[in-house]
Amino acid sequence: MSNDTRARDTNMRVRADLVDSFDEELEMELDDRRLEGLLDGLSEHPEPEGVDRQLYFKELFRLQTELIKLQDWVVAQKRKVVVIFEGRDAAGKGGVIKRITQRLNPRVCRVAALPAPSERERTQWYFQRYVSHLPAAGEIVLFDRSWYNRAGVERVMGFCTEEECEEFLRTVPEFERMLVRSGITLIKYWFSITDEEQHFRFSMRIHDPLKQWKLSPMDLQSRVRWEAYTQAKEAMLQRTNIPEAPWWVVEADDKKRARLNCIHHLLTQLPYEEVKRAPVELPARTYHPDYQRHPVPREMYVPPIY
Repeated sequence: MSNDTRARDTNMRVRADLVDSFDEELEMELDDRRLEGLLDGLSEHPEPEGVDRQLYFKELFRLQTELIKLQDWVVAQKRKVVVIFEGRDAAGKGGVIKRITQRLNPRVCRVAALPAPSERERTQWYFQRYVSHLPAAGEIVLFDRSWYNRAGVERVMGFCTEEECEEFLRTVPEFERMLVRSGITLIKYWFSITDEEQHFRFSMRIHDPLKQWKLSPMDLQSRVRWEAYTQAKEAMLQRTNIPEAPWWVVEADDKKRARLNCIHHLLTQLPYEEVKRAPVELPARTYHPDYQRHPVPREMYVPPIY
């Protein structure tokens, strides 16, 4: 193979690899469109005037490039970052978390999505089970729901007493100030959607076999208790919006705008700079004359169905 042919082949493979790296986001985008198609004739929900798809992808990839710079800076500066995502069911928290983590190192940026507390955890100090998930130096932790469960679902659904909720609202500002004093950067987002938009997204889940698992009995109760959740949210934001860790509200009826706005805002909350990397050179492969590659039995291979 000539050098020119080898160079063309390398360029084609590099281009194909770059296209593949975009496929995951495109796959999720196509999934959103598939869900909309499932509701044809089932809903009067109008098609929103969303952000242009080409602009969306262009901005998303640009912001994800900045997130990589932020990640490198967090590691280099040994910073500790916690980002809390709260909001009603189907508000889009999971979608923005996916786009944030999509191209980051999972050893640096990880997601904490805790299940319901065990019997033992219910007897512990309320914040205790969350503390073990806090970041060490050089780490970012994204909480997909957080200790604010107590002020939301636990309060509305009666899983805690009013006295326990009041104690939480009284204690959490000092708990968060303590985290900030320890060197943690704490950023809190509330994803806000309308009654009509949540109804539409729940309807999408009901009619989509790939997403029905997301619809729990608790989600259905959140529709019944919409107003109670509103009152709980208002009390929570009022009592826990502190200068050291303020709440930021993301308007989330338009998923794509919400993702871009949230990621853009997150990037403004830390004074990150691009970390200069030393040039990397791929070392030459070492060859040994006595090396032999032994064949793998054919029956051990996964059948090439595709």
